[in-house]
Amino acid sequence: MGHSGKTPFRTEHPGKESDSRDTQITDMDLQQETCDVNFPQPDNTSTKHTGEKPYMCGECGYRATKMFELARHMRTHTGEKPYKCDQCDYSAAQKANLDQHIAAKHSERPYICGKCGFRTAYKDHLSQHMRTHTGEKPYKCDQCDYSAAQKSALYKHQEKHTGGGRYVCDVCGYRTPDKSGFSRHMRTHTGERPYKCDHCDFSSARKDYLKKHVANHTGDKPFMCVECGYRAYTRSVLSVHMRKHSGENPFKCDLCDYSAARKLTLEQHVMKHTGEKPYMCDQCGYRTAFKSYLSQHIRTHTGEKPYKCDQCDYSAAHRSALHRHLAKHTDGGRYMCDVCGYRTPNKSCLSRHMRTHTEEKPYMCGECGYRSAKKSDLSKHMRNHTGEKPYRCDQCDFSAIDKSKLKQHQVKHTSEKPYMCGGCG
Repeated sequence: MGHSGKTPFRTEHPGKESDSRDTQITDMDLQQETCDVNFPQPDNTSTKHTGEKPYMCGECGYRATKMFELARHMRTHTGEKPYKCDQCDYSAAQKANLDQHIAAKHSERPYICGKCGFRTAYKDHLSQHMRTHTGEKPYKCDQCDYSAAQKSALYKHQEKHTGGGRYVCDVCGYRTPDKSGFSRHMRTHTGERPYKCDHCDFSSARKDYLKKHVANHTGDKPFMCVECGYRAYTRSVLSVHMRKHSGENPFKCDLCDYSAARKLTLEQHVMKHTGEKPYMCDQCGYRTAFKSYLSQHIRTHTGEKPYKCDQCDYSAAHRSALHRHLAKHTDGGRYMCDVCGYRTPNKSCLSRHMRTHTEEKPYMCGECGYRSAKKSDLSKHMRNHTGEKPYRCDQCDFSAIDKSKLKQHQVKHTSEKPYMCGGCG
């Protein structure tokens, strides 16, 4: 489209609230979106000082000073990505994001972290990354003592003070100020998985989960922990991992003095106080607080094994089992037990293993003094006190504390007799 030099266009955009001069799209506005030609700039001092933002998004309430800013914002709702990379199939809603992509994937990255080898094309990105090592949190909440390393984390936190947002899920009451975030949440109820893997039949409700999965195929995990060699596919995943070494636990329980390194871990802990377990297996009665846990559990019935080894025909129902298997192809890992030769790629796994030799049992039952080397063993033991029997027989009313006892019971229904005497048959 050329520039005619005629009267500036007017708009009937649904975000427009007024027909005043402030709501006109000027040639100068179009210039910022379409070309590099410079036009005389109007006097915007009034809006700069008053903070007036006459353009409003009808979807989420976002307000903008200029129409082109609102148009750019609307792409977060429509999904439009007009900026295409000419070297791959990447596309972006904003030119700045495309520039970042080209710098990160197709050009030199001169800024390097001396602690973990992270590389970036931008100096400010390196500054943000360094906070994962220093623990600096410059973004402060003005309503409480919360602080964050990233501005986006502060925005998420501030939703707690504003009531969560205008979009409310009528299934579970979840609230968010963002329509796209609400759409993502609704997939947890509908089961929709629009993000497909090009390498296998995996699909996901979230784009970041797909990226994590694809890294299993491509091996592209550029962020490395200098403490234990762990590699991550994004900077944020590495940041969470680093808390294992630093001991940082930013997520606090409101009901006791428990704290966690991850928000999900805190949510799991809180369920111990509330006892809420809304997700139930209709085959055995197993209950859990999280839909993802139920999905994992269902695989014990279906036999599905979605995690494939790219070096042999092994497959697993759980990602952790695949990681253990992959250690066989990599000589076990860099951490080795000097007592028995056990090897692992993970320092924390070696620490757990060493308890089999030292007989250290750090997990203790407050009811009877029982001690365990593994947290999972203590959880099983606690069912002896609580009476919880989550594993239920689907042919009678029998229930069991653990899965092995349920399997022993189910043999009675099948008449199966798997154990044979070697002397008489």
